[in-house]
Amino acid sequence: MSQSDLTRFRRRCAQFRWLAVFMVVSVGALLALMYLVAPGVLLMRGEYGIPGRQWLTHTLWALPAAFYLFAVWSIGAAMGQLSKGRLIQPTLVHALRRVGLSLGLGGLLSVFGVTNLIRLLGAGPGGWAFFDVAGMTLGMIGGALFLLGGVMEQAGRVQAELDEMI
Repeated sequence: MSQSDLTRFRRRCAQFRWLAVFMVVSVGALLALMYLVAPGVLLMRGEYGIPGRQWLTHTLWALPAAFYLFAVWSIGAAMGQLSKGRLIQPTLVHALRRVGLSLGLGGLLSVFGVTNLIRLLGAGPGGWAFFDVAGMTLGMIGGALFLLGGVMEQAGRVQAELDEMI
């Protein structure tokens, strides 16, 4: 890779990092506004007509988004590290593990956790599982990324051992 290619790659990584930061901050702010700030303001004004249990139910439905946003944040952090010149292999291993874990947990929460928590609260009939294809897909991709991170970590250790032999 030539120096100009490397410079272009690092510049794109830095741009992607800021895109990830913008996405997490803007979507996170919207979620906080919808589920925390606006209901709190309406409650203090005495105009909030939704019972607490129903508000908690709505908030639980949005909970997997927090895990998905953490995955985006982790990707942005990895891109930031690459833009600063950090080595690709260790950065990628760490990012794959964090992104995989957060996508997997978000998917599991989306498919199994939310409906069961709502049922436990008595806020609705709920079910054992929610047929959420997007959540299932993100959960599976998250699990695969987590496993690939482990494989890459092992490959890095083997490569380091082979380098010591030479």
